[in-house]
Amino acid sequence: MDEADTAFPVEGRDEEPKAAPPGVLLDLLGVSAVVLDRSGRIVFWSPQADDVFGYTAQEALGKYAVRLLVHKEHRYRVMRWFSEIRDAGASWAGAFPVRHKDGSTRVVEFRNMRLLDDLGDVYVLGIAADQAMVQDLETKLALSDHLVSQSPVGVALLDTDLRYLLVNPALARINGVPAAEHVGRRPRDIHPRYAEIIESTLRQVLTTGTPLIDRHVVGRTSADPDHDHAYSVSYYRLTGPNGRVIGVANSVVDVTERHLAAAEAERARRRLALLADASARIGTTLEVTRTAQELAAVAVPDLADVAAVDILDAVLSCRRAAKPGVGPELFRALAVAAAYPTEVTGAADPVGELASYGADRLVTQCVRTGQPVVVPHVGREDLLRIARDREAADVLAAAGVHSYMAVPLIAHNEVLGAFDVLRARNPVPFDDDDVVLARELAARAAVAIDNARWHESVRNSAETLQRSLLPGHHPPRLAGLDVASRYEPAQASSEIGGDWYDVLPLAGDKTALVVGDVMGNGIDAAAAMGRLRAATCAYADLGMAPHEILQHVDKITCGLEHFIATCVYAVYDPHRHRVEIANAGHLPPAVLPDGRPPSLLTLPAGAPLGVGGVRFRTTSFDLRPGDRLVLYTDGLVETRDDPIDVRLTALLNALDGRRRPLDATCDWLLNTLRHPYDHDDVALLIAEARPAETGRRNS
Repeated sequence: MDEADTAFPVEGRDEEPKAAPPGVLLDLLGVSAVVLDRSGRIVFWSPQADDVFGYTAQEALGKYAVRLLVHKEHRYRVMRWFSEIRDAGASWAGAFPVRHKDGSTRVVEFRNMRLLDDLGDVYVLGIAADQAMVQDLETKLALSDHLVSQSPVGVALLDTDLRYLLVNPALARINGVPAAEHVGRRPRDIHPRYAEIIESTLRQVLTTGTPLIDRHVVGRTSADPDHDHAYSVSYYRLTGPNGRVIGVANSVVDVTERHLAAAEAERARRRLALLADASARIGTTLEVTRTAQELAAVAVPDLADVAAVDILDAVLSCRRAAKPGVGPELFRALAVAAAYPTEVTGAADPVGELASYGADRLVTQCVRTGQPVVVPHVGREDLLRIARDREAADVLAAAGVHSYMAVPLIAHNEVLGAFDVLRARNPVPFDDDDVVLARELAARAAVAIDNARWHESVRNSAETLQRSLLPGHHPPRLAGLDVASRYEPAQASSEIGGDWYDVLPLAGDKTALVVGDVMGNGIDAAAAMGRLRAATCAYADLGMAPHEILQHVDKITCGLEHFIATCVYAVYDPHRHRVEIANAGHLPPAVLPDGRPPSLLTLPAGAPLGVGGVRFRTTSFDLRPGDRLVLYTDGLVETRDDPIDVRLTALLNALDGRRRPLDATCDWLLNTLRHPYDHDDVALLIAEARPAETGRRNS
């Protein structure tokens, strides 16, 4: 086929242009075409004309248009317009009422013009659309245009190559770039910092057709490059009625105020949660160091990256602090905690060591004024007033420390020390809300620390008194007997003071073994124990039988107001390998014969000392060389949860098995049967018989 045979001869057929997809606007309008010849008869009739006028092509072709479509009263005017278009080549446009096939009158928008063919024949073309449809589309377009141009919501339309086609004024203001400068450019040109995430999201929406709605993002634009703003962003794929993808639209709403309000609400919630956590975690024990560690641990990472607790040395010694002066303050570092591994903790004062800081130091100013010291933005000179020395200041600077705060620990109007916090990775400087939170944490911890330091003072006093009333660590060499003993105080100062043991050399190479427990606690119980121990020692020197000694001590105990005691008193004779023993309401001793399993002695229980009017009995049993006698107080075996017979069985099980030296056996029993926070003290005495000739006789 040559070029003459083709309807549309072209050159270079190898480069035929590709047809672009049709638009849909004309389809939405329902535009129709009607062609009239010189006489006004219809010679061409488009399918869309069926919908506009109601007639089919078969019904309309060959008919005079004015008779078919125009009411009689309008025919003269229409014929005049027709003549002007046909003869003079004028055109006419406007809305005109026509007669529909169903008899109704429809207003139709017309665009009329003259046509000439290649023979010189004249035709008139009428392009028509239903006015109601045209006006409806005009209204929608106007509404859309006003909504887009006047909306406070930023709106943009991008083509399938992600180039801006339209940007409304609101988005231009948000982006800080005029709307005209958007057109033809891509997001990477407007937001180079966020280009990858924006364009990948747009491509995903274009590809899948799945909209992304109300994604919250935080970032900066050219409109306000120094501050973060929060935006709600949505993306939608746009398609025409024929399914053609037009592009992608996005809407942007600045929700910074809502974001800040939500962030502040979340911050307040986290502060309340931190305070609730602090209430549960701070002050779990009556130990100063443990309480300080709990405070530091609670503060990271929610409040600070690094936290430290420093207590005035005078406070720990329960001395009255000197009046504020110009000299240095002496602190003891009790705790350091970090939210992540960092060299900053190594630059802090070592825990447990003393540090002296002059009046110019920030921590000294904090404890002397009793007010927080806050440095939101730390400089080099500030670091020199924070760190212990220049090397430590260099470490803090290298770690990125940029904000500092010290809050005093105050209890009962006394400054105990300081709670120091730093921020390095957390980019936000300390503000007033952080000061309020830190003061609240410090206040709660200060009360616990104050209680703990007084507790430790009373505890140390009671323990010192009690230990001073107990025998020395190295008992005298005994005839035919080796002994080992232990005393462990309770974990609470108010429960120290009741238990004692004694090893008394007697005439005839005999040895008295005593274990007792005053039923009470504190310094008063320790003092009562001292009186009973002194009385027992005095009566032992008189050579009385065990039950007689208990009888006399019982009378003394009755004279001690509000106190009773239990006691077991035994006398060992190494020549007869015999033990005489009496019990005043005490737990039964355990006997561990050499080569045989341990057992509990069956003794008359007797009444506790101080009950009065009760007689005691002396019983005896053999204790051969290698046999062991174990005397103990109830703190070794009793617990709050287990029956006593179960615990006594646990004692026998601990004694059974591998035979250990006496001291090792004491430690084994304490480690096996005691719990770290048992609330009772323990006196433990173990004696092992050996041949009498290895000892010396006491005259």
